[in-house]
Amino acid sequence: MKIALYQGPDASGDIEQNLARLAQLAERAAAEGARLLLTAEMFLCGYNIGAAAIAMRAQSADGAAAQRVAEIASSQGIAILYGYAERDGDAIYNAAQIIDRDGSRLANYRKTHLFGDIDRDAFSPGEQANVTLQLDDWHIGLLICYDVEFPENLRRLALAGVDFVAVPTALMHPYDFVARGMLPTRAFENSVFIAYANRCGIENGLEYCGLSCVVAPDGNDLARADTDSDLIYAELDKALLQQWRRINTYLPDRKPALYQSLCDDINQGVQS
Repeated sequence: MKIALYQGPDASGDIEQNLARLAQLAERAAAEGARLLLTAEMFLCGYNIGAAAIAMRAQSADGAAAQRVAEIASSQGIAILYGYAERDGDAIYNAAQIIDRDGSRLANYRKTHLFGDIDRDAFSPGEQANVTLQLDDWHIGLLICYDVEFPENLRRLALAGVDFVAVPTALMHPYDFVARGMLPTRAFENSVFIAYANRCGIENGLEYCGLSCVVAPDGNDLARADTDSDLIYAELDKALLQQWRRINTYLPDRKPALYQSLCDDINQGVQS
């Protein structure tokens, strides 16, 4: 399966302009044979725009913006994963939704691990642990940004049988190591593909790292952007995935009985 990742600054605060850009990106990616296009965290409205501005732009998962994305996906024949601010009643979530090439909504994920005041001031945390979907013969798991930095999240998805983890993100300096070093480790230790679609440029004083990438289960890059705006592509190979899972035996060699008290022990240590 060929996938495309868009790395770039969005039109901060302007949903209509970002939808227009998404239509252009989808056309380009589809022309290159991509089955799925991934965008960054909070692509539709901007990330560092403040809680009040986010609240004004938040929409339901089936709202007007989602309908526009569905039209774009259908017209270009490509699935689209995009980040947006989701409103559900009085709650607002940092969310990502994937819409297939027939316009159907396949899955919606809400960021569970909120990062600093920039997240906590604007969003409620998601509570659903495993959000997965089937795209053709690929079992895909969803995370957003900070979520991927907790090893438990990737391991939980790997144990649920996912082949590929898609991660819209807004990684900023000085956390470049996450993109450069942590993601290859996460892919390697869990025998999964990881696609990490980041922002670049500066948004209201926040400087993003870029470095969007697709990492294979062996820990090697299939594609990686630099720090400028880019649309990158990678081919996900089931044969490589199956081969690596025969070689890498971390998952079958686990001893869960030894880890049962791990979370309780950690929580007690943090509180003490």
